[in-house]
Amino acid sequence: GLGDVYNRQGRGRVSRALITGAATWAVLGGTSLGREGVFMARALEDGDLEAARGRLSHLCARDPKGLGAAELARATVESLAENTSDAAIAPLLWGAVAGVPGLVVYRAINTLDAMVGYRNARYERFGWAAARLDDAANWVPARVTGLLTVLCSGREAWRVLRRDGKNHPSPNAGRCEAAFAGALVRLGGTNSYGGDIERRPEMGDGRAPEVADIRRAVRLSGRVALVAAGLAAAAAWGRR
Repeated sequence: GLGDVYNRQGRGRVSRALITGAATWAVLGGTSLGREGVFMARALEDGDLEAARGRLSHLCARDPKGLGAAELARATVESLAENTSDAAIAPLLWGAVAGVPGLVVYRAINTLDAMVGYRNARYERFGWAAARLDDAANWVPARVTGLLTVLCSGREAWRVLRRDGKNHPSPNAGRCEAAFAGALVRLGGTNSYGGDIERRPEMGDGRAPEVADIRRAVRLSGRVALVAAGLAAAAAWGRR
């Protein structure tokens, strides 16, 4: 398996770095996240609500039926914030801490949560453990994502992160979304998942999201991931 390859071929520092780098590239979802965000932006800019609704499932499990452009924009910005941690920062951290095995285990946990971890009646029992495990695996990455967002944005992101991050029903997504809310636009509100309605507290003091804010969120997510990659590379170089 992949772990055996790591142990057998990764004895030297250079070999370990190459193998871990290749695995990180395979696991890292940051680039595809940006592409999904750009697709949503283009569809909504063109007024193609059906295309945007059909594509939303690539970013989140929210029910797209009946969502207008503003709500689709909010869903996209919130998903970009949360998935910056899940798809980019978490793999970088797990790769830095535990190498290839850590990357593989993290991706398995994240995939399992995406499949069965929804908090609804259908998956309440089977998905509970997957959701809790995913929360644990993303606890540190989510907080790092929030802090890096502040680093890339400024004081308002820090203020909203501290004030609103804990109000979200997710112990991790709230940190990411609150930081993005402070940096960009107000987030939160009423969402539907599989017919279940969730009313989430609003985060931030700005205006409501608009279609143009999707591209701003894509750029912010990219900056956060780039800074994280640079820090991870510097840490790896310092251990040589």
